[in-house]
Amino acid sequence: MPRKGKITEIFSKAIYADNPTSYIVGYLDYDSIKEVTLPEFIKVSDNFETIPITRIRFIKKENRILFHTTKK
Repeated sequence: MPRKGKITEIFSKAIYADNPTSYIVGYLDYDSIKEVTLPEFIKVSDNFETIPITRIRFIKKENRILFHTTKK
């Protein structure tokens, strides 16, 4: 699945080679999209266990969108 690879690549770079707090993750929470920093997302998702990658709608750093998807 290419999407998972792209998200994993962005998270890995953010955590190991950049400032993870500068990354914003937008994820589907019931019928709304919540936006949190990457460290906060890791915390609320219990290290990616409780929120599956398929619920991530976008990842951005500052004003640049690094990943975006739309669900029908």
